[in-house]
Amino acid sequence: MNKKIDQLAADNIRALAISMVEKANSGHPGGAMGGADFMHILYTEYVDFDPTEMDWTFRDRFFMDAGHLSALMYSQYYLLGNYKKEDLQNFRQWGSLTPGHPEVDVLRGIENTSGPLGQGHAMGVGAAIAAKFLDARFKGLFNHKIYGFITDGGVQEEISQGAGRIAGHLGLNNFIMFYDSNDVQLSSMTEEVTSENTAMKYEAWGWNVITIDGHDHDQIRKALNEAHAESEKPTLIIGKTIMGKGCVTATGAMYEGECELHGKPIGDTKADYVKTLINLNANPENPFAIFEEVETHYAKIVAIKAEKSAYKKLQIASWRKENPELSQKMDLFLSGKLPELDLSSVIQKPNAATRDASSAVLAYLAENVENMIVSSADLSNSDKTDGFLKKSSVLQKNDFSGAFLQAGVAELTMTSIANGIALHGGVIPVVATFFVFSDYMKPAIRLAAIQELPVKYVWTHDSFRVGEDGPTHQPIEQEAQIRLMEKIKNHSGNQSLLALRPADAIETSVAWNMALNNTKTPTGLILSRQNIKDIPAQGTSRYEEATESTKGGYLVKSTQDPDITLIANGSEVATLLEAAVILEKSKNLKINVASIISEGLFKEQSKSYQESIIPKGKLVFGLTAGLPVNLEGLIGDSGKVIGLDHFGYSAPASVLDEKFGFTSEHACAAILKYIEESN
Repeated sequence: MNKKIDQLAADNIRALAISMVEKANSGHPGGAMGGADFMHILYTEYVDFDPTEMDWTFRDRFFMDAGHLSALMYSQYYLLGNYKKEDLQNFRQWGSLTPGHPEVDVLRGIENTSGPLGQGHAMGVGAAIAAKFLDARFKGLFNHKIYGFITDGGVQEEISQGAGRIAGHLGLNNFIMFYDSNDVQLSSMTEEVTSENTAMKYEAWGWNVITIDGHDHDQIRKALNEAHAESEKPTLIIGKTIMGKGCVTATGAMYEGECELHGKPIGDTKADYVKTLINLNANPENPFAIFEEVETHYAKIVAIKAEKSAYKKLQIASWRKENPELSQKMDLFLSGKLPELDLSSVIQKPNAATRDASSAVLAYLAENVENMIVSSADLSNSDKTDGFLKKSSVLQKNDFSGAFLQAGVAELTMTSIANGIALHGGVIPVVATFFVFSDYMKPAIRLAAIQELPVKYVWTHDSFRVGEDGPTHQPIEQEAQIRLMEKIKNHSGNQSLLALRPADAIETSVAWNMALNNTKTPTGLILSRQNIKDIPAQGTSRYEEATESTKGGYLVKSTQDPDITLIANGSEVATLLEAAVILEKSKNLKINVASIISEGLFKEQSKSYQESIIPKGKLVFGLTAGLPVNLEGLIGDSGKVIGLDHFGYSAPASVLDEKFGFTSEHACAAILKYIEESN
């Protein structure tokens, strides 16, 4: 322990952070200055990682919630050797490694993309759950810590209630979160927006809460030691800090704790940038320098980290020799690969609702995929994830041998936790709720898409056919919203999300196979509440034919030189098939019917394939239980789509089908009218 070095290092972080913001003329310097002491002590004395292998599976992990404090992270990791001076100098610039909010970059220490407040620490909770889950299966290997860093805004975001409740309920003693409590927000002081007792709130959720002076290094150590010793609860360390710690005016007078220091370069406030650098022992002529004594200290720290991780690697190697079968299983988990699966062997009941078909698949997965956590927002018996639950058990405090997380009514928290599980690695997360409540999940879905996380979403009750529940529970616009994500490319150039709405039970098995094999982006399964008539096989194997879904769309009924092609997804495919049979008999028409399970995937196919399914320049008619835009991108200039342009009503599903025009008879009338208008 060297108090002089510790103070110098914290001031070095402060100087680097404000210099980054000043040069970029954009960013958030004040909070970074306040959090510097905690970050320095945490990383030099507590966080275990391998500097030679930053993505080492058995490392501790740090989840930043307050992404606007990216300058704090980059400065800290610069001292550790993960960034170069040029990286800090290019903060927030095109093509730099230091974007305005941290983006997942594990090799440089960034464990999660953050910025939307509240989600970062919820992802940390997810990582802690994943670690507990794995440690229950590989005793003593996954006993690392998950650290979080949150600010006033993150504590206020509603998602914090869900994350706090779940972490306390599960007794996640491997999760330690620092709350940088500086009483300042971006546009106001915290006293203007809240008067809650945060410590009492977290204690009520079952947390161990410690309040300290966030600039006192001995108090930081004492709190972290206590958190490490805690065996039953997650720990919240409330660090009372000062916004803009170390700022001075042009006269040298202290200028700290002011609201304007939050989101402006220091030079744009009443503080003076150059005088503040001098106050922090930095050289204004070389503001991005690492102080000589700090550089020497951190070189020793990095060497100690490497030595400590090398020792743990020897322990793990010894464990592997003693447990060859478990070692092989662990490698499979960590590889992200699946065991041998045969979803064609899953027996599906005739004419089943696709949520029931999904349940059958989940029951199979519960017995064949040992590293899957399925979660439901208090709907397992309705979204039919209970198919998995019946073959597993619920995750509980001090018992993570199960694989089902009862999240309670917390769709956003559940989905963000799934992101954290995926980020940790070794575990496949699945989350479920009604499709209409995907609205609650959207912010976390978006972050999953940005971070390219293979989370699986099970969305049931996919249309107005929820019936009696009425318009609040009937998704009309949700498919259109989700399919927008199929149109957005992620930074790897792929569609950012795969949305699959299968046409029958067998296609649901295939859709699940597609979801499991999609390891690069999130996947959503959009499933029906009501029973759907099975799509008849054109040949000998319905499953084999349904595997054409991997191309995004295929013909479930085909004939040479059709007069018209009917397109849909989900339950509307069966409706169009019925209509086609009627029209062929009564009007002597030649009709093709296509199931387009994913527009995004379909449009990634060759033009020749797309036109083999939906002929160019020919009549195309679409039917969708949602907004017409769901299919309008597929029908060409002269096609026609029948959908809904209004909210639903409360009535039995069969009545709504009749009232809204979604029977085969109504479809026939609409198709004939379209053909007549086209002539």
